[in-house]
Amino acid sequence: MKLIKRQNYLDKLAKVLGTPDIKVLTGIRRSGKSKLLEAHATHLQATRPTANIIHINFNIPEYDELRSWKALYEYVSARYIAGVENYVLIDEVQMCADFERAINGLHASERYDIYITGSNAFLLSSDLVTLFTGRTFEIRVFPFSFSEFQQYYELKEPYAAFDRFLLEGGMAGSYLYSDRESKYDYLADIYNTLIVRDIRQKYRIRNTTLMERITDYLIDNIANLSSARSIADALVANRDTINHKTVGDYLHYLCNAFAFYRVRRYDIRGRKYLATNDKYYLADHAFRYARLGTQNADYGRMLENIVAIELLRRGYETYAGILYQKEIDFVAIRRNEKIYIQVADNIEDDKTFQREISPLLQIKDAYPKLLIARIRHEATQYEGIQILDIAHWLSGA
Repeated sequence: MKLIKRQNYLDKLAKVLGTPDIKVLTGIRRSGKSKLLEAHATHLQATRPTANIIHINFNIPEYDELRSWKALYEYVSARYIAGVENYVLIDEVQMCADFERAINGLHASERYDIYITGSNAFLLSSDLVTLFTGRTFEIRVFPFSFSEFQQYYELKEPYAAFDRFLLEGGMAGSYLYSDRESKYDYLADIYNTLIVRDIRQKYRIRNTTLMERITDYLIDNIANLSSARSIADALVANRDTINHKTVGDYLHYLCNAFAFYRVRRYDIRGRKYLATNDKYYLADHAFRYARLGTQNADYGRMLENIVAIELLRRGYETYAGILYQKEIDFVAIRRNEKIYIQVADNIEDDKTFQREISPLLQIKDAYPKLLIARIRHEATQYEGIQILDIAHWLSGA
């Protein structure tokens, strides 16, 4: 498989090099965590030739004998070299029984700089505090961005490249298949493995059919306001037997496994977060086509999904805004920075343009306001609001 340099993540790893934290790479299955750890090992070898690098990949059978915590701990300890930097890199750490005991022991010795990856369902953000007694630094790994997609395929013309990205998505494993249907078959298999095996095994779910119906409902309602109760009501109307508490649990499981990302609502005028009705976005929008097909796809909502994941990838706290009963797609916050964003597919029609621009015009503070759409030309402005083509915005141009 062709590899590209994922510089953004390598830079994040470089910034925490040598810190006492346990560095944990998390993200959806097949998002590139293992390849990133390999790239980090290669970087360490090139820049620190005297360092001792202990790299264990539990996907490889030669490490099968280390699948107990004590064997793993003793293996690493036996390879410690005094007087040099010692790096421990462990891929798919959950394949070692009681792995946290080995990691905590190695960390407590204060002799190693530790980096680990694990299956999305077994190494969750919510688990890190309870699993590890030392401080952790989480690096969330997402599927390929549009820029990485362009880099992989060596695409220069942005508009045609984005049209292709819109249909193919960022799961790089699918790029090995030449026809689109085979790509979608690959994505469906990845998603089914995530739902049927990973989440079922982690949470001991018996009714996987019901879980699949909930996921299909979420996929079909990307960018729509949803709650556990509204989803339960919709499924009950379709003759499913379910209550909102069960739906809430399943939503929690799906987000924990990085299949979906929840975006809460934010009252712009009242400057407060709202407890009801969130939005859910797929980790990669192409899963939608793999599960439900490309017919009747609302590309406006697909664009909104792409923007949501890109904002999270860039490190923004991301919220769905509301002002005077009007919805603003995103309020993106990063330290002292705040951006208001509307997303649309086509704004050539004046009525559509006015509908999309109207909520932004009502916001009176001085923070930047963006309307992102497929305009296929350079950025313009309208009453202080930037109007950007989505391909340019995604590539940072």
